[in-house]
Amino acid sequence: MRVVVADDSVLLREGLVRLLAEVGCDVVDAVGDAASLVGSAAEHRPDVAVVDIRMPPSNTDDGLRAAVEARTANPDLGVLMLSAYIELSYADVLLSDGRGGVGYLLKDRVTSLDTLADALRTITEGGTVLDPEVVAQLLVARRRQDPLASLTPREREVLALMAEGRSNSAIAERLVVTGGAVEKHVSNIFTKINLPDVGSDNRRVLAVLAWLKAR
Repeated sequence: MRVVVADDSVLLREGLVRLLAEVGCDVVDAVGDAASLVGSAAEHRPDVAVVDIRMPPSNTDDGLRAAVEARTANPDLGVLMLSAYIELSYADVLLSDGRGGVGYLLKDRVTSLDTLADALRTITEGGTVLDPEVVAQLLVARRRQDPLASLTPREREVLALMAEGRSNSAIAERLVVTGGAVEKHVSNIFTKINLPDVGSDNRRVLAVLAWLKAR
């Protein structure tokens, strides 16, 4: 596979070039700043770019933004972000288009050439590679942000049936409970996902939208 390497550290950049060559990659370019990455990707049309997130000029998320720009210009470009840090917002940006062909690995946890080679192979085949620690933190963040996390299993059942357009009486019939029980579940759902009573039926619609978004 044809690879562009982007890292502002000369030692890391040259080390990656040699390691990638050992696993059979054709490293077509190696650059040290974000602007050069965008230009190199446009010129060489590599299969994958191996990119450090924090690069000049600002040494914040320039590498990530350059990779996203290069991938926008060439949707077939795979991107493997290598970082010393876990930044969940960066992972979200990388995964946001849902197309695959991306990876986010922590530099210190890439302990073998096989790991690197397998990651690149998966990415070029359209898959996604995430460091297990990144996955763990993403899951924790999702649980914290999930407006439905506090619902009981029965309340989730009721909300799912609401999403199907069923009335309270139809839900009661389906679950073999009383209408009062359903009303109580619906009230609890509104309270738990912070939908105050404003004297309209909008809460029911908003609750269903929250359920759909969380799926």
